Amino acid sequence: MLSLFLYNWQVREDWLNWCQTISEEEFHKERIGGMKSIRETLIHIVDCELLWLNSLVEKPIIFENRTAINALSEICTYSDFVKFHTESFIEQLPSQYENNIIEVKRRDGTILHFTQKKILAHMITHEIHHIGQLSIWARELGLKPISSDLIIRDYD
Repeated sequence: MLSLFLYNWQVREDWLNWCQTISEEEFHKERIGGMKSIRETLIHIVDCELLWLNSLVEKPIIFENRTAINALSEICTYSDFVKFHTESFIEQLPSQYENNIIEVKRRDGTILHFTQKKILAHMITHEIHHIGQLSIWARELGLKPISSDLIIRDYD
């Protein structure tokens, strides 16, 4: 399971570095689809990783400066914080994680039940989904997107 997170984090890091090559205007510009901007999409990716991680841990993990994130460097700091906590959790996963049921309360009060394995799989695929949006926007800017080809990456 950790290897797929390592893959995602490597691709994310490449996208964060790629963002250093575009203007602030392009980084913040409202776009069609996704989370409406490159900046907001990157924050959303990290937000969701932390949200789902918090469904798996006993005590919520809080990033104190979350509401103040605006600059790329702040997104990088946030990403590193969440990666550290996610990796720490995964390294301590119990062997029965595939069957451990987690209760998740939705905003509307509905209670859902998922295995830890399913939540972790969702965390992985959620990021991959949004990386596709970043690739489309890169092409719209006339720039080469970051390759997310798992088979050619060395991420272990």
